[in-house]
Amino acid sequence: MLIHPMVERLRGLGLTAMADAFIEMQSSSAADDLPREDWLGLLLDREVTSRENKRLDRRLHYARLRQNAVIEDADLRTPRGLDRGLFQKLATCSWIREGQHLLIGGPTGVGKSWLACALGHKACREGFSVLYRRAPRLFADLATARGEGRLARQMATLERARLLIIDDWGPEPLNAEQRRDLLEIVDDRDGSGSLLITSQVPIGRWHEIIGDPTLGDAILDRVVHRAHRIELKGESLRKRHAIATSESLTNAKEK
Repeated sequence: MLIHPMVERLRGLGLTAMADAFIEMQSSSAADDLPREDWLGLLLDREVTSRENKRLDRRLHYARLRQNAVIEDADLRTPRGLDRGLFQKLATCSWIREGQHLLIGGPTGVGKSWLACALGHKACREGFSVLYRRAPRLFADLATARGEGRLARQMATLERARLLIIDDWGPEPLNAEQRRDLLEIVDDRDGSGSLLITSQVPIGRWHEIIGDPTLGDAILDRVVHRAHRIELKGESLRKRHAIATSESLTNAKEK
């Protein structure tokens, strides 16, 4: 069998992973006794896996998640109000398939952003397009886009994401333009995508942050009634980690 022409043909067809697997199997004595069907199956598996990994890499690059977090590393033992059953249900991404939302609240440092990024990462693994934005940066970018005549294009980019993560919502009140932008973002989610919002501001004060009763009702009516909620509590995990690290260093010095 002419190996190199076959490998070049596979590469020419864009089957690079299959070509690499073919070369590896040719040099492996363990593959000599495999039936032709198993050979072909292994080659196809390698190509499919390679393409899936590349698609995942593209989705993660597009998402721009702030933290490198995965649900498998979630701390479910520390008492902070994170319900294990609800978290495991959210990790299936069924809420995204059904066009529902997720609101994660709690004081600073309890892991809201980490959980948001972990669930965003899982959504990417499940094949959903995800886009992460911190609220202050989101509104600043929209203001710049408005000034440069790119607002419609910017809004279209947000709308295309199946899951839009808005991190660190509040506590600064919105101005008139930000209120209108938020209403449009929320309205675009209706029937076409999900929102994940993290905030240290209790939901009962969101009307105050929005700053307009009518727009506040319109925005919250579209979000809150279709949303799962996680209310985290407890002291800052960063503070707890810093104390644990300090104690560990102190004990090491004493020894």
